[in-house]
Amino acid sequence: MPVLDLIGNTPLVELKKISSELAGVSIWAKAEFRNLSGSVKDRAAKAMLLEGIESGRLRPGKTIIDASSGNTGIAYAVLGAVLGYPVKIYLPANASQERKTILACCGAEVVETNPLESSDGAFLAAKAEAEAKPEHYFWPNQYNNDANWRAHYNTTGPEIWEQTGGGVTHFITGMGTSGTFMGASRRLKEFNPDIRAIAVQPDSPFHGIEGTKHMASTINPGFYDPAFPDGFIEANTEAAYAMTVRLAREEGLFVGISSGANVQAALDLGRTLPPGSLIVTVLCDSGFRYLSDTFWSVAEQVEGEGSGI
Repeated sequence: MPVLDLIGNTPLVELKKISSELAGVSIWAKAEFRNLSGSVKDRAAKAMLLEGIESGRLRPGKTIIDASSGNTGIAYAVLGAVLGYPVKIYLPANASQERKTILACCGAEVVETNPLESSDGAFLAAKAEAEAKPEHYFWPNQYNNDANWRAHYNTTGPEIWEQTGGGVTHFITGMGTSGTFMGASRRLKEFNPDIRAIAVQPDSPFHGIEGTKHMASTINPGFYDPAFPDGFIEANTEAAYAMTVRLAREEGLFVGISSGANVQAALDLGRTLPPGSLIVTVLCDSGFRYLSDTFWSVAEQVEGEGSGI
């Protein structure tokens, strides 16, 4: 099997314990941590790089450059190794140490940017360098590259439809570039216009849910359409942390913070839905990228006090 074929066709798993409190509503999740580099971002990175090669914009001698909160950068680094291209990533300095270590281990050059400027600062810095040296760099520009959302239109959406036997009623996930949400939702609505697409975003510009954007306070991706979602659910950082711990301890799924935010939002949504509803969300990456985060130890302390987390 070619290495690139390890991207996509991820399992869809039922969260039986998490959704047990719901009356006749089930929650399922795409295990995107099973992709080649370990996150949902592999799908878009693969599509953008292969399109770059096909168009001739990415050719031998060029370096792949882009901004990332971590996961897309890791995907570029792994795929750059496979395809034979060096990679340079602009990354907010407050990204988890695990992400920085993985990037270094995969051979990527990392430039850390002002954490107070979040992903916007990294984006503007990568843009400036890419535009200053177009002969040296291939800039996929994940926030404005239609190959990003099309990757999910062509793969994630059809996979969800097939894996649920056409039974999915609601698709809900957080947004960073919004590629997963926009692409998968568009395709699912083509299969069945009655499917509801719900977008998740942090409840504050200052939050701890890595890889997600508070759209009202940041530079919006070019392909994001704020009028497209059927609804929005705001994710609280502490609730996302708590759900991340629950997923590990109740479902055996050791995933990251954005996954916790997605599942908490799916649970909140499920409480409002009639029996027979089938919600699908996304487990974006692995918990191994967040081992240094303090919420794991805080959760341990709370558990010892009898919280039931």
